[in-house]
Amino acid sequence: MNRCAPRLMAALMLATVGLAMAPVAAQTYEVKPQVRQFPKNALRGEMVVLAPPNISIDGKPDRLSPGARIHDANNHLVLSAALVNQNLVVNYLRESTGQVHHVWILNSEEALEKRRGATATIFNFSSGYPATPANNGPAPYGQ
Repeated sequence: MNRCAPRLMAALMLATVGLAMAPVAAQTYEVKPQVRQFPKNALRGEMVVLAPPNISIDGKPDRLSPGARIHDANNHLVLSAALVNQNLVVNYLRESTGQVHHVWILNSEEALEKRRGATATIFNFSSGYPATPANNGPAPYGQ
């Protein structure tokens, strides 16, 4: 029995040294953030949550829709109140009423990708005609 104890002690000592070295080896490489796949119609902008659900995107006032989803850089859901007064680079989608409905906060790799922003007018309620009618001479039928 005395002969087995030194072998067992040596094996335990080697296992302990091996486990102690494992975390050091794991910290030597750099982790590159993953790039998520976004919908093709998602827009890019800089979002600031003012007072939920009020936000601003690219300096223009906007609003989050009821039930809006905000994903952080690790793709976890985040409440808008936790993001108050932070400048965030985001991709976002709007719902049919024009409110921002789905937001993805971008990590460093995703922010490098090119994507169009919301520079165009979303809703245009004008008819294209002037507000006052033009005077083109006499009215038809002598009116």
